[in-house]
Amino acid sequence: MHRTKLIYFVTEDWYFCSHRLTLAVAAQAAGYDVTVVTRVREHGDMIRAAGLKLIPFEIARTSVNPLREFGTLWRLVRMYRREQPQIVHHVAMKPVLYGTIAARFAGARVINALAGMGWLFTSGGGKARTLKPVVRWTLGRLLRRGIALVQNPDDARLLEKLGVAPEQIRLIPGAGVDLQAFSPRPEPEGVPVVVLPARLLWDKGVGEFVAAARLLQGKGIAVRFVLAGQPDEANPSAVPREQIAAWVTEGIITHLGWAKDMPAVLAGCHIVCLPSYYGEGIPKSLIEAAACGRPIVTTDMPGCREIVHHGDNGLLVPPRDAAALAGALEQLLGDAAMRERMGARGRQRAEQEFGLERVIQQTLALYVASEDSKDAKLG
Repeated sequence: MHRTKLIYFVTEDWYFCSHRLTLAVAAQAAGYDVTVVTRVREHGDMIRAAGLKLIPFEIARTSVNPLREFGTLWRLVRMYRREQPQIVHHVAMKPVLYGTIAARFAGARVINALAGMGWLFTSGGGKARTLKPVVRWTLGRLLRRGIALVQNPDDARLLEKLGVAPEQIRLIPGAGVDLQAFSPRPEPEGVPVVVLPARLLWDKGVGEFVAAARLLQGKGIAVRFVLAGQPDEANPSAVPREQIAAWVTEGIITHLGWAKDMPAVLAGCHIVCLPSYYGEGIPKSLIEAAACGRPIVTTDMPGCREIVHHGDNGLLVPPRDAAALAGALEQLLGDAAMRERMGARGRQRAEQEFGLERVIQQTLALYVASEDSKDAKLG
């Protein structure tokens, strides 16, 4: 029996494992012949152990060197033509851009997943300002074939403005959360803990998080602020490790580093905080926080406001506003009943909207639809 060949093309192996591994295993169980194409660092064995074929592929997420980028695209074209997939599922900006071009040469049907618009669309830096018009134009052209998968309504509207037909856009809210692994536990006793679980990027609001910690600690409020994550060195917005070490030495924050056991981290905190002004899709860390019954303080930004309804399962604050962030955190720190109520509502919303099985079934349905659709084929 012929099995439809499905390729996932994702820039980083750690991201694939945290956001798409369970989906890929489910696709294989559903009868697809699954291959993962990604830059391999520390998670290759995990992908192979799941029974998936792995093709290591070097790609620099933020490089703009024309010769290097053309070389990357040419290697991808050759690999797609060799592998001959029927469906390719691209995740994030460069895989979408390069993968869609390469899919033309292989005659593959395309699912282009934009997990937020990333630093390029939110950064005010010179590099981002230079690239943004070119990327917007190219993205709008390439996404006019195949299925464009987004995580929040703001990104769907942006794609429509870029010329993508509404019937080609599908909205699935995030990568989903394992509702059994991430489950509610009672608050720990002792000094309240506020945790920021994310890649340590300035755009994720790390600076505002630290500024809020200073404000609250300066008022004599007993609270511990914890960073759970590492700087993403490939991202221009990465917080320098020296800066993090200086904050730790100063006693403003505690740094856990990359956490292997996120359910334990969430069980050990009282509030989850993500003051992001990054181009989020649906932050997985916030879905996990909601599933664990923790109240959330985050920004009124695309993706974040899809998870947190202000006053219901958390509080929304303006982006880049450390004083407002500190005020919201102070409100929750002083009201255990509010934290409990908001945490319970977060769990309800996670069960209703963000369960992993629901996301997997919606995505597998896209694969079936793409097989049935002549319009999804590039050629």
